[in-house]
Amino acid sequence: MKGPYDDIINLPHHVSDKRLQMPMQDRAAQFSPFAALTGYDSAIRETARLTDAKLELTEETMAVLNMKLQMIADSITDQPELSFTYFRPDEKKSGGAYVTVSGAVKKVDDYNRLVILQSGERIPIDDLIDIEGEILGTSSIP
Repeated sequence: MKGPYDDIINLPHHVSDKRLQMPMQDRAAQFSPFAALTGYDSAIRETARLTDAKLELTEETMAVLNMKLQMIADSITDQPELSFTYFRPDEKKSGGAYVTVSGAVKKVDDYNRLVILQSGERIPIDDLIDIEGEILGTSSIP
């Protein structure tokens, strides 16, 4: 059988005298996959990330929290070590997460509705759901 390339099929491979051969690793990189939609992968991960909804507190729970905040304000000179659980809104989408932060209280700012810790962390009073510590007892809010 005679084919259209029989005249060149058995010729030796050409090697240039003027240029160096490309390293194998660089040759392989030519054929690596191309990401036409850059950033799409991270957008999918962000959409799939779950957030929690903020809970609405009952009047009773709010009263207990206010009582605890008053106890903290009264003993601020002792710099009590406490744990605060509060809702931290998500910066990129609706919802957020409940986080617990521990530290010594520096100030309870009633005007700006913040609890300021010695570390500089600012906790919005309106987002609090629980405060625990030795001066308050260690029981959680129901």
